[in-house]
Order: sequence, then C-alpha cells, then structure tokens
Amino acid sequence: MATKKSAKTYFYGTGRRKNAVACVRMYPGKGKFVINGKEMDEYFGLETLKLIIRQPMVATSTEGKFDIYCKVIGGGLTGQAGAVRHGLARALNQADEENFRPILKKAGFLTRDSRMKERKKYGLKKARKASQFSKR
Repeated sequence: MATKKSAKTYFYGTGRRKNAVACVRMYPGKGKFVINGKEMDEYFGLETLKLIIRQPMVATSTEGKFDIYCKVIGGGLTGQAGAVRHGLARALNQADEENFRPILKKAGFLTRDSRMKERKKYGLKKARKASQFSKR
C-alpha cells in the first residue's frame, strides 16, 4: 500500500539484519540513492556492499526508476547493507506484489537473515569461550 505525504507517493519497507535496522522509502524518480543523508557511494565504500544493496533492483530490473531514501541504524557496515537490501526488497514487493514477489522470494531477498551474535553466558569469557581447564 502506498502512502501519501504532500502529494508524493512512496513505498516503504523495513529491513533487518544482525543488529542493523533500515527504514527504506522509495519514490518514483531517476535512481537517486541516499543513505543517512549521504549518497550510497559516499556511505558504503566497498563495491561488494553496493552490489549487495542493488541486488533486488537488478533482479526486478527497476534500476533508475525509483529514488531511494534510507535511514539505517545499528550494526556494522555489512549488516547495514543487508538490512537495506531487505528493506528495499520489501518496498519493491509493496510497489508491485503481483510481478515482483515471485522474483524476490525465489532470490531470497524477502527472508530476514536471522543470524545474530550469541549472548554472553555467565562464568564464560564470551558466548562459549571458557578459561582453560586444568586438571591439577
């Protein structure tokens, strides 16, 4: 469902990966990509991260048809890139569910990557690391 804000229609998707959360808004436009007020090339330095983010657009062949604005918080850069990809896939799904959903679902972009850091247990140094055992 598209939401209206000052006569501009946009599609929305929330993406998550590890500890990163991305709020993605997609407006019809020329292909502008802004993340936390910066251009994508400026925010993500590595080419692989930019490639990860563009995957849903490439799969649905919608590159250059939407202006994308993202707000990302938490996690590291890789987690944030995964969260943006997930949010973008959800927004694309909202834009045209009939045509895009099978493509995005098959590629696995609509599924949240649930792998997170395991919590630290008491008596241990990290989640599973214990001090060295000594018999005597």
